[in-house]
Amino acid sequence: MFQDIQLPSGESYKQPLGLFINNEYVQSSSDETIESIDASTGKVIAAVQVADATIDVDKAVLAARKAFPGWRDTPAVQKRDLLLKLASLVEENVEILAQVESLDSGKPIATNAKYDVLAISQVLKYYAGWADKAQGQSFCPDSNTLTYTLHQPLGVVGCIIPFNYPLAMMSWKWTAIATGNTTVFKSAEQTPLSVLFFAKLVKEAGFPPGVFNVISGTGAKVGDAMSKHLGIDKIAFTGSTAVGQMIQKAAAVNLKPLTLECGGKSPNLVFADADFEQAVKWTAQGIFYNMGQICSGTSRCFVQDAIYDKFVDALAKHVEETYIVGPPTDPNVLIGPQISKTQQERIQSYIHKGIDEGCRVALGGLGLPDTIAQSEKHKSGFYVKPTILADVKPDYAVAREEIFGPVLVVGRFSTYDEALEVANDSTYGLGSAIFTQNISQAHKFASQVEAGICYINSSNQLDLALPFGGVKMSGHGRELGEYGLSNFTNVKAVYVNLGSKL
Repeated sequence: MFQDIQLPSGESYKQPLGLFINNEYVQSSSDETIESIDASTGKVIAAVQVADATIDVDKAVLAARKAFPGWRDTPAVQKRDLLLKLASLVEENVEILAQVESLDSGKPIATNAKYDVLAISQVLKYYAGWADKAQGQSFCPDSNTLTYTLHQPLGVVGCIIPFNYPLAMMSWKWTAIATGNTTVFKSAEQTPLSVLFFAKLVKEAGFPPGVFNVISGTGAKVGDAMSKHLGIDKIAFTGSTAVGQMIQKAAAVNLKPLTLECGGKSPNLVFADADFEQAVKWTAQGIFYNMGQICSGTSRCFVQDAIYDKFVDALAKHVEETYIVGPPTDPNVLIGPQISKTQQERIQSYIHKGIDEGCRVALGGLGLPDTIAQSEKHKSGFYVKPTILADVKPDYAVAREEIFGPVLVVGRFSTYDEALEVANDSTYGLGSAIFTQNISQAHKFASQVEAGICYINSSNQLDLALPFGGVKMSGHGRELGEYGLSNFTNVKAVYVNLGSKL
């Protein structure tokens, strides 16, 4: 059930390969396994046990169900202290967590994975601060009546997390635990290692058995079983829109509420009066960070005519010089491999499609990056060149469909009205960005853009106090901030008769 695996540092660690139920690593009831692949080399790291979609899902749900009353009734200050203890353990184990996360997902350790792990600690601390501050409202409609509201946990929450931020997206869903729910987590089939390893810290922190359970498996089997399970009271999902649609249908079996954070094709508008240098840097950051595997990434950029050619040239130069591609162990690398061979081929097919549609390759293009193609160790890894496809038209497939890789499409506009129309002409509505020194224009855009998030003169910033989520086909519900709390509680209305007689 455990395997010795060598970390990038050269040290080895014991990787759990079973399921984590009731604070114990246990064998799956199934003989099926899924392989975790080193995306930088294409080689197998380990084979993780897959949960049986009936037996093991039932076991995990039963453990969470039995733990719920005790966790719900645990004093809020104790919940707070446990969250703070776990945050402290994350900080103590940041090096090994970052290396496991990198090994499992291909994230560069120094410039990406370590940042993600430290962010987990900040999320846990943030919600520890909310754990003892649950509050409702009270009303006195007349002298004989008192009414008030209670915010109460839902019960068992099924949390389905994606491959692009395995630990970070897991930590966002700890809002469920902070508000008194118990949980069953399913890791992405491509990245099962780091969440299983994290589970031992949960036990070490002192969380009661059954509060946090982890199972592995495919979305088609295990994720579907969770969505349909009558013992699960809510699903919190981050992933593709197509899978989100299937979950919404499956969850109708008991009308369980959903938080769906799905795909995106976020617009990025650059006006001629923008701070040119900053617009270039933020535009690159908005899509090329995390290998372009960002649901809110501002992946379609439209630039005002007057600066279009200059901007495309400067952007290509900046990305080429700054966003170095290479193995995740290199401290200078900003772009590692894609998560899988399938995803690598999918992205390449979109680059090919964009060229066929009429885009000009301003940077990158088809094939492996030169340094990777010449490396015996890494040429079988799942790398993609950071690519800029210029002269895109709004109706091109590459401007409308989520590519989910290091590919930016760039087109042009003339007026504000034209830019707004292009920005809103999308089935998605997660992120958006505008670069301009005209403050009125910036706030007007923030009001009019059809998106859950708007960045003014930046892209893909994150503040834990602000809600994260989208509209349209990007999903519904919010995570983070005070708004995120409401997605994991029921509001109960209480009427108190102080003396009125019929």
